[in-house]
Amino acid sequence: MARIEDKKMQSDNIIDKLVSINRVSKTVKGGRNMSFSAWVVVGDQAGRVGFGKGKALEVQSAVQKATKAAKARMIRVPLKEGRTLHHDCAAKYGASKLVVRSAVPGTGIIAGGALRAVFECLGVQDVVVKSQGSNTPNNMIRAAFLAFEKMNSPKTVAMRRGKTVSEIVANRDGKKAETTEEA
Repeated sequence: MARIEDKKMQSDNIIDKLVSINRVSKTVKGGRNMSFSAWVVVGDQAGRVGFGKGKALEVQSAVQKATKAAKARMIRVPLKEGRTLHHDCAAKYGASKLVVRSAVPGTGIIAGGALRAVFECLGVQDVVVKSQGSNTPNNMIRAAFLAFEKMNSPKTVAMRRGKTVSEIVANRDGKKAETTEEA
């Protein structure tokens, strides 16, 4: 019983944004079959985000299928101070190229279309995104998620290297990590 309640509580704070709807037609012997495809992005605005695609004969059914698929594919992205990303990253999917940059407080979300929905659902408040090539929503979303997979927090880098977070952050700032050993 507790698991069902937990899922309901988790789904209550998840927001979803409809990115695009396409009308698709298939020509067959008897005429054309119309259907709809929808792209939806969901997130909890605290570092978890997912995307999904749904196809159905009606728009509402396509959106519901896309939302269900997006909730099933949610990933966690490490956020710096709960407002931006830890480091810059570039990604490419198909003909779409993205450069995602962390930004100073007060910058806002400088991204267009589908990417704005992704970062709003993720909970990022300050980010700059430069997109090149194709601006097709599905390619842009997939490129953004490839960039998210490359993101690392100082904590994960420190664990991988066998160091402390302060050593990693000190080296990143261009300073030499201080040692307490005497020569």
